[in-house]
Amino acid sequence: MNALKLVLMVAGVLLLVTAAGIPLYGLSMRIRSFMKKQKSESDQVGSRLMEPLLNPIPWKLPLVLALAGCLPMLVASSIVVVPSGMGGVRVSQLSGTLPGTLYPGVHFIPPLVESVKTFDLRDHLFTAGVTDEGSKDSKQRNGLEVQSREGLNIALAITVRYHLDPRRLDHVEEHLPQPVDKELVPPVVASAWRELAPGYTVQEIFSSKREEVRAKAAATITRKLGVDGIVVDEVMLRDIQLPEEYAKGLEGLLLKEQENDQMAVATEIQQKQIKILELQAEGEAAQKVKQSEGEAQSRVVEAKGEADAMQYTLPLKQKQIEQSKLEAEARKEATIQNAQADAEAKVIDSKAELERRNLLADAEANRVRLMASADGERMKSEAALLNESPLLINKIIAERLSDKIQVLMVPSDGKFFFANDVFKAAATNPALKHEMDGDDKAEGAHGGAH
Repeated sequence: MNALKLVLMVAGVLLLVTAAGIPLYGLSMRIRSFMKKQKSESDQVGSRLMEPLLNPIPWKLPLVLALAGCLPMLVASSIVVVPSGMGGVRVSQLSGTLPGTLYPGVHFIPPLVESVKTFDLRDHLFTAGVTDEGSKDSKQRNGLEVQSREGLNIALAITVRYHLDPRRLDHVEEHLPQPVDKELVPPVVASAWRELAPGYTVQEIFSSKREEVRAKAAATITRKLGVDGIVVDEVMLRDIQLPEEYAKGLEGLLLKEQENDQMAVATEIQQKQIKILELQAEGEAAQKVKQSEGEAQSRVVEAKGEADAMQYTLPLKQKQIEQSKLEAEARKEATIQNAQADAEAKVIDSKAELERRNLLADAEANRVRLMASADGERMKSEAALLNESPLLINKIIAERLSDKIQVLMVPSDGKFFFANDVFKAAATNPALKHEMDGDDKAEGAHGGAH
């Protein structure tokens, strides 16, 4: 149908061009013939030559051709082809937008009075917060900014998928600002999110109530746009950009929650392991019960066998008991004899020990008597020696006062002693005596020289 419309338009244009070309061609031919005449002719002759130019041009054929050219163009303008996925609305120059929708296909309208405006009925996408880093629009790159209950700014990356209601295209054309994609949808979506976000905290929007927030926002957007003939198919919350400081804190909180989940999983695993151990213990207990029952039955059988055997072994056991009694009496007599022998041996040992101690006591008394007599004799000899030499007392006292005192003993008569003259000279000479006293700080007894 588009080809037919194009053919009609081309035919009309050609007819109009032909209608305009016929008079122009006749006029040009006349001017050309006039220019070929010689200029040297007289004015009278010139006036006779101008007479053919003043003859009327035939306009009948051009008018017919012009009317014939307008007809296909009018037919072509009355044909409207609505493409697939589009919808049209008739707009009258007399009464404005007409009700009803023109769906894809061929439609005929009054030419020059009505026109058709088409709308895309396919799904449209409104996106805020695109992931393309090369985008120059900072609002699109950063997302839709909203405020939470705490007053923190959050950037939301959202996508709204919608399409126009084909039954209400006349309302869209007549009442809504055009284009709808830029003039109506963005502010409605932004206002819905900004009205909803202050009722939730950042953590609720980010994690715990994220789906609830998205569902409420979708319901609000669907209701508001549905009033204007826009059908919302889906509202997607693709990403949430938190404030930097809050994101760090939330990251730590999420790590703790993750650790808590891991602990819950580990606890559940441990509970299952305990349950398995309990089942294993129950199985082992049942197995032991069965084993015990089997052992009891085997013991009953053995007891029956032993009872049968006891009928034959009882006389033998009685003989063994009598033999054991005889052996016990023999061991008792042997034990009594051994005890008597041990008692006699202990008496003999005690007598020997007493004799040994008496001998030791006698030896110690003899030793004490000998030492006492020796000490008496030593003291007698020391007393005689002191009586003979009383100066020994001074020597003994000086030795016991300090080990640094040196004592020199010389004969009292001074015979055969080379230092006797020196001591005597020192006694008579006070200067020499003082010098000798400075060299030797010790004081002692020097026989009769001092």
